[in-house]
Amino acid sequence: MAFARVSDLNLYYEVSGDEAGAAGTVLWLHGLGSSAADWALQVAAFAGQYRLITVDLRGHGRSLDGALRYTIEQLADDVAALLAQLAEPACHVVGLSLGGCVAQSLALRHPERVRSLVLVNTFARLQPAGLRGTGRFMKRVWLFVAAPMPALAEYIAAGLFPKPEQRPYYTEAVMRLSRNGKRPYLASMRAVIRFDVRRELGALRCPTLIVAGDRDQTVPRAAIEVLRRSIPGAQFALIRDSGHATPIDQVGEFNRVVLWFIRDHSDAGCTSPDS
Repeated sequence: MAFARVSDLNLYYEVSGDEAGAAGTVLWLHGLGSSAADWALQVAAFAGQYRLITVDLRGHGRSLDGALRYTIEQLADDVAALLAQLAEPACHVVGLSLGGCVAQSLALRHPERVRSLVLVNTFARLQPAGLRGTGRFMKRVWLFVAAPMPALAEYIAAGLFPKPEQRPYYTEAVMRLSRNGKRPYLASMRAVIRFDVRRELGALRCPTLIVAGDRDQTVPRAAIEVLRRSIPGAQFALIRDSGHATPIDQVGEFNRVVLWFIRDHSDAGCTSPDS
């Protein structure tokens, strides 16, 4: 548990697992409104083999930022600066949703920091899933404007964990999402809405695994297909009976797939397209 001064921000991060990192380092990047704590189920499974780094991205958790505007690229630069301070070699980078956007930007802007990419329920450009998806997005915006954060948190969590047996996850998600201030949450939403690297995906030159939950109502399959078609050599894993929070709602299968991919690319790395 520590803070690193990066640019204008005290960035919160945690390092766990194998201190020597002989098998490599895995960097975990969380979703919108979440924090490093979201990866607890992965930390428990990977800690015996890998050095693990989790962070609270700018404007999230303990990485407080009062700015009204920032970009995904800025979040990626924050993470790159942290890795430089820690003198980390190239990492396996796993990003969920917002974290997947940051992971893409990190690989494009700082390829020397990335050994492989795992992009989970994410996109190169935000695209609501048809009329129903647009309606859900507009309701989220309305709740953000008109209601307190706990009301928005309950709406989001209900979509992430709709099953009765997922009630503990729902309760935890409401608690974490409710902690967000409206100002940093708005800045994060703006960053996500403006993010668009569709034309740059062909420049990614590192092993990439795209993971999608088959019941994800947040990121449409069309957005996943853009990643599959555009990233050279990308592999794909569809996780059955999973929504947007795949690392939590199908933790066993998710961990198995990611471990397999990382082990298979232990000596990989990103290069610039001109290399």
